[in-house]
Amino acid sequence: MDKSAEWRAKMQEVFQACQGELKKTTEIGKKMLSASKANSNLQETYKELGVLLVEALKSKELIWENEEVENLIKKIDGCESDLENIEEEVNKIRFSESEEDPKS
Repeated sequence: MDKSAEWRAKMQEVFQACQGELKKTTEIGKKMLSASKANSNLQETYKELGVLLVEALKSKELIWENEEVENLIKKIDGCESDLENIEEEVNKIRFSESEEDPKS
C-alpha cells in the first residue's frame, strides 16, 4: 500500500471515530435536555403540591400534626409577611412625591 492510500485510510478511520463520538455526544445532549425538562416538570409539580398542601393545612382541610411541617408553615408565613412588607415599602417609594421639585 502506498503512502497516499495509507494516509487516506488513517484519515477515514479518524473521521469515522469522530463521527461516532459526535453521534454519541448528540444522543447524550438529547437525553440531558429531556432530563432537564423532566426535572423542571418535577420541581414545578412539587411546588404545586406544596402550595395545595399549605392551603389545605391553613384551612384545616388537612390536619398533619408534625413539628417539622408546623415549622415550615411558620417559615412560609414569615416569608409571605416579609414579601408583603417589601411590596408596601416599594409602593411607598414608587408613589411618593419626589423630594426634588422638577420645576426648580
